[in-house]
Amino acid sequence: MEFTIKTRFKATAEEIYTTWLDNDGHTKMTGGAATVSAKIGGSFTAWDGYIWGKNISLEPFSRIVQSWRTSQFEEGEEDSQIEILLNEVDGETELTLIHSNLPASGEHYKKGWDDHYFLPMKAYFSE
Repeated sequence: MEFTIKTRFKATAEEIYTTWLDNDGHTKMTGGAATVSAKIGGSFTAWDGYIWGKNISLEPFSRIVQSWRTSQFEEGEEDSQIEILLNEVDGETELTLIHSNLPASGEHYKKGWDDHYFLPMKAYFSE
């Protein structure tokens, strides 16, 4: 299964990109502990180890592609993939998240992105 979410933040694409790929920044913008690499092939964890994966492709300030899974994935299930596209529009940045290769039971992750990422990020970037 796959879904796409679009949202906007009062931040530059550079601010969002660098915060996403920084340990302290990612932790502060989501409220969950994160260890993040800013290198292709580097691994990450988020939300106190609930989420983990690797960086597949990084295009500074415009695109992040990561393998992604949670502790809810079954052992034999493949990693899913997230693609984050950043586009500055009218003084804000539109973030498009494409989450693909999810297990059939993965619909609940859509709400998780809103509740555990995008709402805290809106608060973080509006400070």
